[in-house]
Amino acid sequence: MTMSWNSYVRTPIPHAPFTKIHRVNVFMAMKTEIQSRKLIKPSISTPPSLRSYKISFVDELAPSMNISLVLFFPHNTDYNPTQLEKSLEKTLTLMYPLAGRYMADVRTVDCNDQGVEFVQAQADTTIQEILDFKLKVDPNLINQFIPSKLLADGPTDAVLATQLTAFECGGSALGVSIAHRIGDVSTMSAFLNQWATLSRKDAKVETGLITSFSSFPAQDSPFIEQGFTKLNDNGYVTKKLSFDENAISNMRMKATSNGKTDNRQLFKVQLVSALIWKAFIGVDHAIYGHSRDSVALQPTKLRQKTRSSLPRSISIGNQWGPIVTERNTTKKVELGFEDLIDLLGDSVMKTMKEYSKLGHDDSQERKEMVLKSFSQIRNISNDRNVVWLVSWCRFPYYDVDFGFGKPEWISCGCVPFKRGVIMVDDAGGNGVEAYVSMGVADVRHFEQDEDIKAFSV
Repeated sequence: MTMSWNSYVRTPIPHAPFTKIHRVNVFMAMKTEIQSRKLIKPSISTPPSLRSYKISFVDELAPSMNISLVLFFPHNTDYNPTQLEKSLEKTLTLMYPLAGRYMADVRTVDCNDQGVEFVQAQADTTIQEILDFKLKVDPNLINQFIPSKLLADGPTDAVLATQLTAFECGGSALGVSIAHRIGDVSTMSAFLNQWATLSRKDAKVETGLITSFSSFPAQDSPFIEQGFTKLNDNGYVTKKLSFDENAISNMRMKATSNGKTDNRQLFKVQLVSALIWKAFIGVDHAIYGHSRDSVALQPTKLRQKTRSSLPRSISIGNQWGPIVTERNTTKKVELGFEDLIDLLGDSVMKTMKEYSKLGHDDSQERKEMVLKSFSQIRNISNDRNVVWLVSWCRFPYYDVDFGFGKPEWISCGCVPFKRGVIMVDDAGGNGVEAYVSMGVADVRHFEQDEDIKAFSV
């Protein structure tokens, strides 16, 4: 089966008719032009009593980068930029830390209402060009719809940035980028849905604000550096793989066919995670000539994981902890796809069981448990093969509706890991689109993995 790697056509066929191949070539040459850039401020000034927003210790441990998402709306939508600006102003009144600036020296957001970036741009292609070839899209092209640099942690950097890009013949893309120091993917989801709700003007909005500091008070923790890289580092690339519902079903059949895998429910994220981890283990062996110990890091959200779930409201801040799964070579036994599924599943079940014992008031125990998991990352030696397995699945991004329809496709662009993946739901909801980051030297070995070739579409 042909892999869904990004396809570049270097030399067009002379006098060839307008074919699908030619359209891929046109899409790969796409450019966007910034038309305007402004700062959107809260519609109501933040009161002095809320001027200082202290980040949590999980925020302290978050990597110094932005997380980004792009939503593509079909050509038959009629969006109103002014309406989006006005509803964004109201959203920032409720989620006021997003309009401030992070002060690293005191680990506090100065909620000074300096505002968020609102960029308007124009693409020189149609949205259909993107939607037709989203399986093969180059993540670097997606970065053109992302409004800010992906590594930002300074006092002049906007905590949040948005970009509205118009396409030829209609349609739009909305890119959102948020400083990971201030929020996680749940924060991103809460912001988008709150903004969309206010834009529609026809639904009740949440008014309470829950911060991660209330659950995880700060304690001047050092930054965790394991596995992250600057996206402009030419030594690393991001590739996109797609696993549709049929591929997920086939992976599940493979995992259970030999009777080795436990008879537990196998979720799509677990299957894709094991597949990609296995491929990176093979890459590592090919490059180093032997198998090194490998560590898989899976961030898991802590919201609603405790016995007495954290309050449900507008949520800002990082509330996640890493699940660390080790694959050691000391046993001299090569672990296959099915074995890695079990390893990952066991780690997740064990961690969730421990968190479920804690109530909302067990703050010290919860804090120590999260700190322990982050300490494991800090103690990983440099001679290990570290792979980040990040899931953004099951977040309601495809339900975001600003009043001009729901997105037809979402994407996250490039991935700031040395080796790792960000997984998102496909448009149908039952498949997975995986954005895989690796070293340039890794690519040809990764491409040769038999399971990657067999299951990606």
